[in-house]
Amino acid sequence: MKVGGAVIFQNPHNVRSDRDVYVEDLHIGDLYEPLGFDSIWSVEHHFDDYTMCPDVLQFLTYFAGRTKTVQLGSMVVVMPWHDPMRVAEQVSVVDHMSNGRMILGLGRGLARIEFEGFRVPLGESRERFIESAEMLLEGLEKGYCEYDGKYIKQPRRDIRPKPFKSFKGRTYAAAVSPESARIMAKLGIGILIIPQKPWEAVAQELGEYRTIYKQVNGGEPLPTIAAGWTFCDKSADRAREMAVKYIGGYWDTALRHYEMASENFGKAKGYEYYEQMAKALKGNTSASIEYFLSLQVWGTPEMCFNKIDEIRQKVGADHYTGVFSYAGMPIEDAEKSLRLFAAEVMPELKKLNGVKAEAA
Repeated sequence: MKVGGAVIFQNPHNVRSDRDVYVEDLHIGDLYEPLGFDSIWSVEHHFDDYTMCPDVLQFLTYFAGRTKTVQLGSMVVVMPWHDPMRVAEQVSVVDHMSNGRMILGLGRGLARIEFEGFRVPLGESRERFIESAEMLLEGLEKGYCEYDGKYIKQPRRDIRPKPFKSFKGRTYAAAVSPESARIMAKLGIGILIIPQKPWEAVAQELGEYRTIYKQVNGGEPLPTIAAGWTFCDKSADRAREMAVKYIGGYWDTALRHYEMASENFGKAKGYEYYEQMAKALKGNTSASIEYFLSLQVWGTPEMCFNKIDEIRQKVGADHYTGVFSYAGMPIEDAEKSLRLFAAEVMPELKKLNGVKAEAA
């Protein structure tokens, strides 16, 4: 099994300077390759304290020059906010600069603040994502982009520098709703799981994804990549305390950023699943936090290993990516957790093989 690490640059409630957050999280990023991680990732978000990496491809370009062996993953490039022609060029540049180490992750976005900031109607996101992704994926294989859709009108133009190897087998998309999983199957790409709902439910939906994938593409889909907010400590009690404070703190930032308590959450076209999710989360904050904690990876090294192994078996994952610094956690605690995980959990994970999801 492969193991990755993510850097997300959170500054909840803006109690610190953004500069301090960047200095400390970039330090965390610099630890991943020396500690033996297989990949480094970041996310794309805009306009508030939730996470502050507005250009994940720029982030990966930076780490392409600071590393030699780790793969470089986007978690994710939110296609409706971008010109897909420009994304094709940027992706090709990162892949050239890193000697082919990029893992391409795509998504369609959710937060109203971000869609409004980019002047894109939230209700158009699914159609825009499909058009952009189709053009991008085809372009990266052919070396040029050309598309005539409802939203994307792209005359044929070459991608320069030309992609020098295929992105098939290393392209994923984040899918939370069942409808999105079906779209990814038809596009022929893998699933990147950022945990927001029970792993059992994810496994069930992956079964449908795999069925459609085989029908459309005539072969087995890629093993999934699973991510999770991670805290590792020798003491189970301290791990629980830190998880409640900081993983729970991250969940609070997500609730605020996505406005999950808002009456309008999930009302836009294509987001019907999220409306059901919001109803289930309303009314009981402590229960909501416990629910989110149940999805994540925290505890002693043995507890962390067992949780990841459980996830691996349920969703057929061959790659786990941990987020180690979040919600204003002191850098000393983040680094201590990361180093313990790298020393005692990661070597055991690397002995495992990816497996097909039991639920499927």
